[in-house]
Amino acid sequence: MAHAMTVRDRTDLCPGVFRPWPAEDGGLVRLRPTGGLLPSRALVDLVGVAEAYGDGRVHLTSRANVQLRALPLEDGAVPGEVVDAIEATGLLPSRSHELVRNIMVSPQSGFWAGRVDLRPLADELDRLLCADPRLAGLPGRFLFVLDDGRGDLLDRTLDLGVVGVSPAAVQLRLGSEHWGAMVPVARAAAELVALAHVFLDARGEGPEAPWHVDELGAPLEPPCERYWGIGAEQPPLPDGEVPGGVHHVVADGAVDRALAETVAAAKDVVVVTPWRGLFVPDRVRQ
Repeated sequence: MAHAMTVRDRTDLCPGVFRPWPAEDGGLVRLRPTGGLLPSRALVDLVGVAEAYGDGRVHLTSRANVQLRALPLEDGAVPGEVVDAIEATGLLPSRSHELVRNIMVSPQSGFWAGRVDLRPLADELDRLLCADPRLAGLPGRFLFVLDDGRGDLLDRTLDLGVVGVSPAAVQLRLGSEHWGAMVPVARAAAELVALAHVFLDARGEGPEAPWHVDELGAPLEPPCERYWGIGAEQPPLPDGEVPGGVHHVVADGAVDRALAETVAAAKDVVVVTPWRGLFVPDRVRQ
């Protein structure tokens, strides 16, 4: 059903290294590892940055991102020395598109079960986003959600996404309310990028422009029926041993050096989960 387009009174203020949020304890910046996946040593290195310049911890978010808090600011900006230290971790691959690299993936995807490993799709989507100058203009709150068919991210509010229906196909999602076409996995990243352009066309420009697909006055394109084989929503990963690895639900969502070093000693990679936890896989990618 069509509804009135949401009218904002400002642009979004989602933080990044080059757009820090001036919190009471200092600058807050957010880094966006693709699908939450990062080398475990990069997490240790980021804790080192937090110890040298911030509050000593890496903070996990409900979008499977990581944040640094209490950073120094100079005229509202993060000092160059701190930017260099952050970039040295490898977790800031694009300066121009840092705010729009919001790609959430089923945390166990590629490590255990799921209908399809969506990590190659996430990597391709990230590459296409960063290669497209216009897409740097997406709102910082704009979120891609890729559920590999297990249903762990079906309940997420999103802008664009997919749900795996087979090893070779996914169904597109057009905001939180509507479903799109079934497409081959190999074509899905390009489809999502094309839809992101449709969103930019529909939202317009200026501080009153909507931040989300759900805020538009009509679907991005004529919606389809949800594929009958897509199952029910699944609960969050519990704390402790889970199929394919161990999920550490982090107290206060804050990772200190002890935890980061423990994770790095166990495996080469770690996945930040949208439940403010760390999934440490017990095997290499499938």
